Amino acid sequence: MIEIKVPELAESISEGTISQWLINIGDKVSKGDSVVELETDKVNIELNAEYSGVITKVLKEPGDTVEVGDVIAVIEENAAEGVTPAVPAASPEKPANEPLDQPSGHQEIELPKTDRPIASPAARKMARELGIDLNQVSTRDPLGRIRPEDVKAHTSTTNVTEEPKLEKVSPKPITQQIDAEFDKPVERVKMSRRRQTIAKRLVEVQHTAAMLTTFNEVDMTAIMDLRSKRKDVFFEKHGVRLGFMSFFTKAVVSALKQFPLLNAEIQGDELIIKKFYDIGIAVAAPEGLVVPVVRNANQKNFAEIEQEISELGKKARDNALTLKDLQGGTFTITNGGVFGSLMSTPILNSPQVGILGMHKIQLRPVAIDKERMENRPMMYIALSYDHRIVDGKEAVSFLAAVKELLEDPHSLLLEG
Repeated sequence: MIEIKVPELAESISEGTISQWLINIGDKVSKGDSVVELETDKVNIELNAEYSGVITKVLKEPGDTVEVGDVIAVIEENAAEGVTPAVPAASPEKPANEPLDQPSGHQEIELPKTDRPIASPAARKMARELGIDLNQVSTRDPLGRIRPEDVKAHTSTTNVTEEPKLEKVSPKPITQQIDAEFDKPVERVKMSRRRQTIAKRLVEVQHTAAMLTTFNEVDMTAIMDLRSKRKDVFFEKHGVRLGFMSFFTKAVVSALKQFPLLNAEIQGDELIIKKFYDIGIAVAAPEGLVVPVVRNANQKNFAEIEQEISELGKKARDNALTLKDLQGGTFTITNGGVFGSLMSTPILNSPQVGILGMHKIQLRPVAIDKERMENRPMMYIALSYDHRIVDGKEAVSFLAAVKELLEDPHSLLLEG
């Protein structure tokens, strides 16, 4: 008997919630197969089997909170596939209707009956990655079990055009009912672990940091002209589109070098001024806001930054970010403009002391000189900062430096 335990997840994560089981009792798994999806404060993690065998027990249900070291399932190396171990007969000393004690104090849980087809973990993983509904996959297995080769055969006969989708399991269904508090129909939905963590962290930041925000505006004419002229050549050469984020990342790194306290954090009575530039890019993922990190952004050129942001964004949308993708970060950029926000006050991503907010580009009349007005593509930008270590003069100067760099994008190109 081999116990499947919750492994060490990360330095700051000690527990998680069972999101969904990827196997059923009686399934045969191979070493490395994904068996369960665990929701943590930051990302969803698939735990893999460390040994080959048959799943004979499942000890935790979807929705249960588990801690590092908890036993959540059992593998029998020599058990027959599809066969669940028989329950021993009750001993004469115990009434027949009294539950038998389980080994190690654990109680075996029967997975809820669903309409899910019988499939190996490898087949389920392949189907999720390809966006295939296993109910549509045919198999020649006499027991009806779907194998990876069945999924491959299905893809060869079907045009798979959907974006990859992750199967979501809600521990408790959303129900509409007449609520006693409101005396009207409402839905009560339990917050996900990640949403609870986001809420807690945002409140903590506002209680622990002296947060202020300063604003400026950027004339985006030069960047838009440069992108228009170079976007086709850039895409042909690098295989990625030239977006706005690389310009903003480059401008932020250059400004941070001029104003290093915005690239710092507070630890006790000390300031930790970081001499590296790991820039977090806020992304709206299905489960809530996440901030994957572009590491050593100062050492990357425009193409490398765009490629990394594109890859991290796709991983976020596919719920495939790892803890390593999210850890660290010295400064954050968030773009509310993609949702139409004209102006907002971004909240600090603790323990960082600065965050830059981008917004919608909008044509507005701008005074060119005393006599001329022109409609220009303008963007409001916002810098929220921790006033405990960053003075107003430094914050305003930082934002002004970002503005000047963005309005002269050729200077950023000279930096790589």
